Amino acid sequence: MNDKIQVITKFALQGHETQALQDQALAAKRTLESGSGAGNDFLGWLHLPSSIDDQQLSALEATAAQLRNQCEYVVCIGIGGSYLGAKCIIEALSDHFAAYKAVAGPKVLFAGSNIGEDYLYDLMDLVRGHKFGIIVISKSGTTTEPGIAFRIFKDMLEKQQGKEFAARNIVAITDARRGALRSLADKEGYQTYVIPDNVGGRFSVLTPVGLLPIAVAGFDIRALVAGAVEMEQDGDEQVLQYAIARNALYRSGKKIEVLANFTPRLHFIVEWWKQLYGESEGKDHKGIFPASVDFTTDLHSMGQWIQDGERTIFETVLSVGDQQHEVIIPSDEQDLDGLNYIAGKNVDYVNKMAELGTRLAHVDGGVPNLLITMPAVNERFLGQLIYFFEKACGVSGYMLGVNPFDQPGVEAYKRNMFALLEKPGYEEATRAIKEKLNN
Repeated sequence: MNDKIQVITKFALQGHETQALQDQALAAKRTLESGSGAGNDFLGWLHLPSSIDDQQLSALEATAAQLRNQCEYVVCIGIGGSYLGAKCIIEALSDHFAAYKAVAGPKVLFAGSNIGEDYLYDLMDLVRGHKFGIIVISKSGTTTEPGIAFRIFKDMLEKQQGKEFAARNIVAITDARRGALRSLADKEGYQTYVIPDNVGGRFSVLTPVGLLPIAVAGFDIRALVAGAVEMEQDGDEQVLQYAIARNALYRSGKKIEVLANFTPRLHFIVEWWKQLYGESEGKDHKGIFPASVDFTTDLHSMGQWIQDGERTIFETVLSVGDQQHEVIIPSDEQDLDGLNYIAGKNVDYVNKMAELGTRLAHVDGGVPNLLITMPAVNERFLGQLIYFFEKACGVSGYMLGVNPFDQPGVEAYKRNMFALLEKPGYEEATRAIKEKLNN
């Protein structure tokens, strides 16, 4: 078994000219590593894994232990990269049906990633009458979605358990010196961790933003970081392969990348990947559109479009080597379902044949196919995968000719929303929008 993430381009690049792109990829990598490109004030993630020391990990583990001992639930409040990184790792490592089982330690719940009233009501109903803690994640403390959620759950916790309990069990992950959340945390005496100024949200999984909730959920953050260190120190070959392949395909007219996985526990890994690449590359009317599918489930729906639809896509399959458990398909005397031909096989063998058969069918249908393999789903290999995707994103973004580390388009909806809500300071925009709606 390999002990590292691998990238295989066998079914992707026939007939594509890649030599020029190899030179561009190496130049993009040099730009990234030298800090000479656009957005170079947000490169703190680049050498983050190897900079995390034992003292930092011990502090996070101690805080996690306190929350695990004091709380039945921990509500993690954040949006975008401030929640997706933690959620994708927790979901990947958790029992699929943990919500329905008695498991040790608190359940980590998420809020602040939407403005769904029924979602918040249902979450409030779940934690009502129970001891819960809060991890609130925001550099400014004024982002609308997490701001609403934090106001609601802070008020609920203080009324339910008292201000003293709340102060002990609210942890703020925020700016080191400034912002509304920093001011509140200092005033109320919350324990705090810092979001580094030079790490953007979608690259923040290996900061306290991701590590603390993951530790609260009971998983090994030391192994996660160690895996990321391995990829930081010896992953450039895989990074360059992926960046070159996807840019070669993009320039040949393949504008959509479909990331497919055949392992249900990786669903939110793919959601995190979509944010990482969509927010990093979708600028200046450029960028590969990141889409995702969960196979084999989506082979019975989106599989039709992928097989026979417009040929503007390529597919990247995220493949897992070993499963954690084995389930053998039994023999049946009547064999009414006709499945005795696979009796005695384990379920993952059938899944692997479905994976290979799908890749071959899609290639025959005109869909170039990349393969990313990870040996197993555990903390070490997830750490590798996270860092691999992050660095490949930086290289790929520079090859594309954009700043991979800003997100100017995210602000457009906020301006309109604030104007419609008649937020102070947006009076002129409010008038303009009302006039537009009335015309």
